[in-house]
Parts: sequence; C-alpha cells; structure tokens
Amino acid sequence: MRKALLAVAVVGMLATASMTACTDDNGSGSGTNGGSGAVKAGSGPGKIGVILPDDGTTSLRWKTEDPKYLKAAFDAAGVPVDIENAKGDKARFLQLTDQMIAGGVKVLMIVNLDSTSGKAALDKARAAGVKTIDYDRLTLNGGAQYYVSFNNEQVGVLQGRELVNCLKGKKTPVVAELNGSPTDNNATLFKQGYDSVLQPQYDNATFIKGPDQAVDDWDNKVAGEIFAQMYQQQPKIAGVLAANDGLANAVIDVLRKHRMNGRIPVTGQDATVQGLQNVLSGDQCMTVYKAIKPEAEAAATLAIALYKGQTITAQSINLRFDKIKDPESGAYIIFVSLTPIGVTAKNIKDTVIKDGFVTVKELCTARYVKLCKENGIT
Repeated sequence: MRKALLAVAVVGMLATASMTACTDDNGSGSGTNGGSGAVKAGSGPGKIGVILPDDGTTSLRWKTEDPKYLKAAFDAAGVPVDIENAKGDKARFLQLTDQMIAGGVKVLMIVNLDSTSGKAALDKARAAGVKTIDYDRLTLNGGAQYYVSFNNEQVGVLQGRELVNCLKGKKTPVVAELNGSPTDNNATLFKQGYDSVLQPQYDNATFIKGPDQAVDDWDNKVAGEIFAQMYQQQPKIAGVLAANDGLANAVIDVLRKHRMNGRIPVTGQDATVQGLQNVLSGDQCMTVYKAIKPEAEAAATLAIALYKGQTITAQSINLRFDKIKDPESGAYIIFVSLTPIGVTAKNIKDTVIKDGFVTVKELCTARYVKLCKENGIT
C-alpha cells in the first residue's frame, strides 16, 4: 500500500507554527519573475494565499463551492486572504505563486494541477519562509507541512462496494475501470481503494476484468472518447467504475447512444447536481459525498492558526491529526483526514440535501421533480 495512516497521539510531528511577521504591499501582482527561480518575500502585515486548480473543467467545486466556503471562513476570522484560480494552466499556477509570495503571504494553500508544478510552487514558498498546506490533493515529493483532505482510499472502497452491490444478480459481469488523472495522487488512492474490492471478484471469477484506463487531467471529453473505444472493443461491459461524476456522465452519454444507460451501472464521486440527477434516474448507481464545507473550514482553521503563529496541536485547533506517507519522498506529512459518504438514491435526502450541499431547487428540475418526490426529496 502506498498510503499509511497512523494516528498522531501527541505533538511529535506537529510543527510549532511560530512565524515572524512579513510585510505586504497589499498587491498580488508585483515582484513576479515569470514562474521560475527564487522570489523575494513581500512586506506588510501579511495574508493567506490560496491557489485552486481549475474553473470547473474537472469538478465544479473549484469554481463554486471551495472559494465560497474558504472565503467565508477567513472573513469570519477577520484574516486577509487572496483566493485565485489557476484555470488549469501550470504556468499560471506558478505565476500566481510568485505573485502571492511577492505580495506577502505568510501561508500558502494549494490544490495542485500535478505534482511537478505543485512541488515547484511549494519549493518557492518554502524558500521564502512561507508555511505550506496541500489542500485536497497531496503533492508528491512536494514537502508541504500539512495536508487536508478526505480518506481518499476509502472513497474508492465505497465506489467498489456499491458497484458490487449494483451488479448483484448479473452472472460474471465484465467491469470496465475509467480512472482519474495519473498525475493526481488522489486518483491513485481512489484506484487502490476500489481495486481492493474488485480484485477479489476478479480473482474468484465472480467478475471479469475489462478495459482499465486512466484519463489525463480528468478530461471529461477525453473520457467519453476512451469509453466509446472501450465499449466498441468490449460490448459485453456490464458495469463501469468511473472515478468521478464527470467521467461517469461521459460514460452515460456513450451508453445513451447505445440505449444502454440505466442498464449498465456506473459509479461516480463528488455528489454534483448532474451526478445526483443521474443517480435519481438510475443511469448512475452511486456517487460519493465529500462534504466540501467542513473540508474548507478545516483547512482554513489550520491556515489561520499558522497565520497567527499559534502552537499547532490537534487539541488546540480541534482537528483530527493523522499522518500520511508521501510514496515518493518517504516523508510523513501531518494529515487532517475527513470521512467520505457513499450516496445512492435512498440517502440523497439525508446527506447532501440535509447538509445544504445541494438544494431541492437545484436538484429537482424538469423530469427530476417526479423522481425527487418518489425518493422523498421535497
């Protein structure tokens, strides 16, 4: 297993986050050097910098949910923050890093596009004396001081288990796997999780292992093209482990063309409105709810404590600390771990609706009004 989760009982690995005051010129666009080399830290009272990966091309959360919840948490604490989006551009990601360091950030939180550019950003921050947090995605060999995310292997376990459940009654079904980006460590962890469930099924000849392919950059259009080829080559595919809702919808679009949607179960992740509607219609057998608000609030709580120079312990900021091993560097990173929830039509109301993650108005539109009522969502 590439991931190790071990409880941190005391402060052993927890860095005391005392920081000297940086100064700031209240600007985020000065002092850049085109994304390479060392960047001189800015001057002023300082702030927190957050770089998100894209504006919804891989998941709408990066455009809508995360910036909203992060800003609300920092505003509530009265802590200045600069939240930017790399828009899927690695060069822009590093330019934003330079701008934030020059603008006087004391803490940098990133969601990497890949580990290479993510490491470059973290190296720049470290050289400038800026504290670092990996948010949602671990940057391999990046050396971030903290990592805030869900138990991503458990996400995959939930996907695998529900696919097995959705395939009950089918004799030796062929299962295709459409995995996330190979440069995203989370995708590796998801696959470890669902393969831990599916591999015994393959070994026992209960299931037949079908095509298994990653999708670069979680590109939904490419995912559709890949699955169309899979289905043409192996038309007996009876179930699809799709790593998130975007990939799942790409699969479902292909299945619709063959009038097989709803007959071939497809998994997902992220509990997007589209994914949930696919679950309600029976085109998708499940999704995974990773409550973004508590994830954002946990990351903000940690960043604020670092910004204020507080001594960090699990007790002092009321978070659960584990540790995770970076499979490339071998280093252990302090890990704030959150728990994912599997979602089917039966528990949409008691999970995403109850939490306000998705509203009835957003979900129950057009033909989904009837499906919502049938599942007690009103």
